Amino acid sequence: MEKNSRRGLLKNGATVAAAAAGAGLLGKSAQAQSKLEKRSPYPAPNPPPAKPPMYSRAVAYGNMLFLSGVGYHQPGTIQDHTKGVLQEIEKSLIEAGSSLQKCLKVNVYLNDLKDYAAMNEVYYSFNWGTVPPVRTTVAPAAGIPGNSLIEIDCIAYI
Repeated sequence: MEKNSRRGLLKNGATVAAAAAGAGLLGKSAQAQSKLEKRSPYPAPNPPPAKPPMYSRAVAYGNMLFLSGVGYHQPGTIQDHTKGVLQEIEKSLIEAGSSLQKCLKVNVYLNDLKDYAAMNEVYYSFNWGTVPPVRTTVAPAAGIPGNSLIEIDCIAYI
């Protein structure tokens, strides 16, 4: 009986401690909480365009950053396209306060899966940090819009 009551006391004590910790989190100012939940385009348009595009180039949510797909619409090889796309992504990440080293997820869309090895040569030449992002590579059946051989999007943190 004594064991059960001690367990009960410990269990109740843990519940009280968890509730107190939660109350501390809930006690944060509404402004700080709403800042974490606010979606923001990067870079913020100044002034806003008369007719906004149907998608954002990048959106932040809290400390998460979501970059839309970037293609390379110039003549060239898959190596040229991959390098151009990754340089544009790196530039966008830096503008938003992030970097390639802060990427968590990368999606690569190849116009032709035969370009996989050549794309990887260039992809691996960029500094993704000590823990590279998870990555998915696909070749969509319908191809990539425009004349790009590759499109890449990513998720990073700020």
